[in-house]
Amino acid sequence: MSRPPSSRRLLRGVVLSDRGAKTITVEVQRMFRHPKYGKLIRQKRRIHAHDEKEEANVGDTVEVVECRPMSRTKRFRLLRVLERGAGEPIITGAESALEQTQAP
Repeated sequence: MSRPPSSRRLLRGVVLSDRGAKTITVEVQRMFRHPKYGKLIRQKRRIHAHDEKEEANVGDTVEVVECRPMSRTKRFRLLRVLERGAGEPIITGAESALEQTQAP
């Protein structure tokens, strides 16, 4: 017997914070047309998600799925990291000049 399709919501968003222990804050953005006027509206929502392995970092694009309540605010868990954010340190002009002088 096959399983019925999951009725859990699957959301995609960007990680804003990973400071909590096994918790990430994700900003989910959705666009929809206004029912009367037809204008496109952007709506943002911040949700807390459970990240068991602590693999998501700030700036990453992730997918979260609805689950049982894990705490007062956590109702989602991390499903997977879709795209890594710009986690590379930014090299300023002074630092790059210092690296060039030290290179052999």
